[in-house]
Amino acid sequence: MPAFRNALSLLLAGTLAACGGGTKYRPVSDVPVRIGAPYKVRGTTFVPAAQPGYDMLGYATWYGSESGNQVANGERFRPKWITGAHKTLPLPSYVEVTALDTGRRILVRVNDRGPFGDSRRLIDLSRGAAEHLGIRDKGKAAVRVRVVEPAENDRAALRKGKPAKELQPLPDRSLSSLREQFVRGVGAL
Repeated sequence: MPAFRNALSLLLAGTLAACGGGTKYRPVSDVPVRIGAPYKVRGTTFVPAAQPGYDMLGYATWYGSESGNQVANGERFRPKWITGAHKTLPLPSYVEVTALDTGRRILVRVNDRGPFGDSRRLIDLSRGAAEHLGIRDKGKAAVRVRVVEPAENDRAALRKGKPAKELQPLPDRSLSSLREQFVRGVGAL
């Protein structure tokens, strides 16, 4: 039995080393999904929770100068990947982000915490996600963020740093309705 344990230990050590287990970062994976304990930032308490019906209007901002830093779920931040930060969604989560000025929609893998400060800011996008959505030059953009369950091939693409399949822009009628809701509920575009 000790020989079996030693062989198993060597196999596991080799597997972990091959997938980056020897570094301080977690490999990119969808498991385990972590909800996390409540936490406090600048005097505000945030309570992470499963939110399958999450569908909100607000603002997206983007970040990109933290290349190589560790994100909240333990992965390495890669600014060119299609990722985002959210205050309370489980990590990782998948969201569809719609730019309200153009109707363009993308799938984003949420693997970090933030944005903090303005409560109307729903999501911080990586530079790659902001570019893919067409909002990088704006700094802040009105968006719709909703939790989705994408197909495994889209999840796999995002886990490898590639964009998911291209989504059709939101139809004009739906987009007009969202813009009206935004103005009533969040403020002017």
